[in-house]
Amino acid sequence: MTEEVMRERVAAARVGRLATVGTGGLPHLLPFCFAAEGDVLYSAVDSKPKRTRRLQRLRNAAREPHVSVLVDHYEEDWDRLWWIRLDGRASELPAGPEAQRATALLAAKYRQYRERPPEGPVLRIDVERWRGWAAS
Repeated sequence: MTEEVMRERVAAARVGRLATVGTGGLPHLLPFCFAAEGDVLYSAVDSKPKRTRRLQRLRNAAREPHVSVLVDHYEEDWDRLWWIRLDGRASELPAGPEAQRATALLAAKYRQYRERPPEGPVLRIDVERWRGWAAS
């Protein structure tokens, strides 16, 4: 799979899986919404019910910034399977222009964020490596 195809598929993906390094070095994996811009992914803490806005992914990234993101496609026709893994470094953005831009990118991609923009912290992932595979 070419890098151009990987970028297109990642940008179009509605959901990915974010892996951070949790306490004790254990993996912490969860689905997440994101917007892509070049070699950067943005995600924000939205208003869905949560115990806290200081989510585990933010605490993990502050302690150990290395992360992986997986975007994939599955269907019963295994000739159409593909996956893309992005490895990089995550950091929480301070309030300001870049966080506002990230929120605007997320709102452009997701109707739910246009209706109710995320007000929580914004996570920036600087992608350092793109890896992908496709069955055909």
